[in-house]
Amino acid sequence: MIHPLEASRGVPAEVRAYLAELVRRTAAVCGPRLVSVLAVGSLALGDYRHGRSDIDVTVVVDPALPEPALGELASALAHPCLPCPAAGLELVVYAADFVAGPADGAGYLLDLNTGVLLPGKACFDATGSPSFWYVIDRSVAHQCGLRLYGRPAREAIAAPRPPDLLTAIRASLREHSDGEGHLADNRVLNGCRSVVFCRTGSWAAKRRAAREIAADAEEFRPLLEAAVRSFEGPRASALPLPAPAVRAFLAWAAERVEEAARAAGV
Repeated sequence: MIHPLEASRGVPAEVRAYLAELVRRTAAVCGPRLVSVLAVGSLALGDYRHGRSDIDVTVVVDPALPEPALGELASALAHPCLPCPAAGLELVVYAADFVAGPADGAGYLLDLNTGVLLPGKACFDATGSPSFWYVIDRSVAHQCGLRLYGRPAREAIAAPRPPDLLTAIRASLREHSDGEGHLADNRVLNGCRSVVFCRTGSWAAKRRAAREIAADAEEFRPLLEAAVRSFEGPRASALPLPAPAVRAFLAWAAERVEEAARAAGV
């Protein structure tokens, strides 16, 4: 049975029909092997920006799902076969036994990126994939994933171990410090979200995290306010934030994460 988008609780009207069709197609391909379909990322955190944000979806399947079904699913959900109304779709499929425990590593069965503003990708082998994105996404899913179909997020996906999560956050900050392939505003806001998580143990929406950091890190307030203004517009009009200020903020954020890791004995 398709859930009435646990959705109406927080999924914007612009993407509800798309998600309902995504669930229908996923259920048609996976049949009784489908365990859960969860909206994660900005949708789950209540910070989706139409025209800027991706749609992030986690699918959990029975490990007995026939392997050819993964290719069929990738084809069924690919844009423009299923036109994505957002900047793009980032969908990850996991086996239920892998995510039932606090797994480390990428571990996916399918990693699909598709949409107008996303380079297309359909990967079926997680070997060699950087694990940190997937560990963080599973943490967000466990905390607040929105159930679109099947078992609730907390029943389907275990929280990662704190040391594994801190390692993933460190790696994420290194990636954003390098900057390649990331908008400057997103690099800054991800840094804010990482620091707030280390302080509170909970994932926050990017703009809320920026407001929290700006309240007690005066020296970075102009940069954080500019990053939020930029994030509130479409990707094509993202502001060119000053590179030295971005680097300085991300170095500061990395220090805060290291402090949290030392305090946790990681």
